[in-house]
Amino acid sequence: MTNKVIEVSNLTKKFGSFTAVNHITFDVKEGEIFGFLGANGAGKTTAMQMLCGISMPTSGEGTVAGYDIIKENELIKRNIGYMSQKFSLYEDLKVWENIRLFGGIYGLSNKVIAEKTDALLKQLNFAEERNTLVKYLPLGWKQKLAFSVAIFHEPKIVFLDEPTGGVDPAMRRRFWEMIYDASERGITVFVTTHYMDESEYCNRVSIMVDGRIEALDTPAALRHQFNADTMDEVFRQLARKAERD
Repeated sequence: MTNKVIEVSNLTKKFGSFTAVNHITFDVKEGEIFGFLGANGAGKTTAMQMLCGISMPTSGEGTVAGYDIIKENELIKRNIGYMSQKFSLYEDLKVWENIRLFGGIYGLSNKVIAEKTDALLKQLNFAEERNTLVKYLPLGWKQKLAFSVAIFHEPKIVFLDEPTGGVDPAMRRRFWEMIYDASERGITVFVTTHYMDESEYCNRVSIMVDGRIEALDTPAALRHQFNADTMDEVFRQLARKAERD
């Protein structure tokens, strides 16, 4: 039986009288690439924050990487990777300094960090950029480095929050090759994206509307269910149901 690295049941988050996430229930399997989609304001970022141990749910229950999201949220933070489009690297540090910093945050020894840093720079063809300040790297290179740093400690699961925003199509394809490679190594990938073509690369996709999960299945099954040629059409059909801003 395939192990489940995320299991949530009736997960809910309220801010006063506003329900941002409304009783969502789903699971994610080990090694799966799971797309978590929704228009702005649908609740996906709030849901992701609860899964990452950053925000406490109002009600419901769940586990991430085997840890309870309410009682063991600090352990969750240590056993996942996370990459955001907005903040993933320290731009005023050199490439190798970023790697060392995050390796230390994830609890790796100096010896392991040094060995893995050399291997990573070689793998990324970044050896000549070792001492380059991150702010001088092209955006696509930053994204590749940020993703590599997020899985540097080989977590069970990595959360990617719109990781390819602003990146050109060719670089987006190369980035997804890295995602596939991580998945093949057993790392589960939980990804949000605004690019509907990227949802086609996921094993399964969920789509949130007004705090609820309105659809969850493989891209092919969702296209069939909604009689659509593309995932963009599926998304638009569901997004039209949204009532809140």
